[in-house]
Amino acid sequence: MRDFELPVGTCPDMCPTAERVRREQERRLHRFEVTPGCGGARPRADPQRVVKEYSRPAAGRPPPQPCQLRPPSVLLATVRYLAREVAERTDASPAEVASFVADRLRAVRLDLALQRAGHAEAALVLEAALAVLLAVVARLGPDAQHGPADPVLLQAQVQEGFGSLRRCYAQGAGPHPRQAAFQGLFLLYNLGSVQALHEVLQLPAALRACPALRTALAVDAAFRESNAARLFRLLRALPYLESCAVRCHVGLARRQALARLARALSTPKGQTVPLSFLIHLLALDGSEEAQSLCQSHDLPLDAEQRVVFLRGRYDEKGLPPAGDCTVLLRSKIEGRTLEDVVMAEEEDGGVGQPMSPV
Repeated sequence: MRDFELPVGTCPDMCPTAERVRREQERRLHRFEVTPGCGGARPRADPQRVVKEYSRPAAGRPPPQPCQLRPPSVLLATVRYLAREVAERTDASPAEVASFVADRLRAVRLDLALQRAGHAEAALVLEAALAVLLAVVARLGPDAQHGPADPVLLQAQVQEGFGSLRRCYAQGAGPHPRQAAFQGLFLLYNLGSVQALHEVLQLPAALRACPALRTALAVDAAFRESNAARLFRLLRALPYLESCAVRCHVGLARRQALARLARALSTPKGQTVPLSFLIHLLALDGSEEAQSLCQSHDLPLDAEQRVVFLRGRYDEKGLPPAGDCTVLLRSKIEGRTLEDVVMAEEEDGGVGQPMSPV
């Protein structure tokens, strides 16, 4: 369908009335969407909580009517609702939250793609949606694979979000004041990817010179060079959303650094380094996490809490542990909500405060 044939959404709610009624009748409401304290066998939909769910467009079906599509302003309000009311829930696991938010944000992107919208307003919606998705995915713990959130599907959702946003940047003349920041997030999420680096290096020189993108390039270079000291120094200083984007690579980066130490220090009698050195070098959250990391790689500790590198003892079992990342992630949003972060960045025109990549 050509762009000039696309409709303009007119639905004023987060979920069209017809869908809300149908899902209530079919008992397909998520518990986040029902009226609080509603008794009885059939939960009732709360119009202020129900959010349009993703439904794959079927071949041969007529395009949706304008009343079934939410305009960009409503889509942006929906994203903010998800950040404020769902992402911050304490009565649900991070996996349940991530699964719900990812599905509803996918529906947001689909609504946007099926209607006519300006590139600037479309970019605002896609940026906010991607920021929220990165945050809820980054909050998943190591047990996420056994919950309702499929890590592989969530990773595909994040990449789909980046794809939609970067196509929006490429198609519109702008202005897009947050483009450098989100191109940097793209590189951080795909840390070490040759293709991602190539795509970023093809961007205009003026865009690559922006502090946020320069920082992302510096992190990528440190990761490629296996320069653990510089990499984790940069990671400590990253703002919250950049830390969300790079979080999936922290475990691998720590494993690679530990492997290099093992190759350099392992002897038949065993050389030692203080556990505190490892905590500082790898930006770990404390001695307990450091001990767990050593144990998972078969590295013993002596009576003085020093890591012993014995030849032939280092081992890599399963996936590298990611840890809770309090130092590298959670501490960076203290005192703020996710909606605060997203709204502040819309006003500032960038993701967090850029830093010097030194």
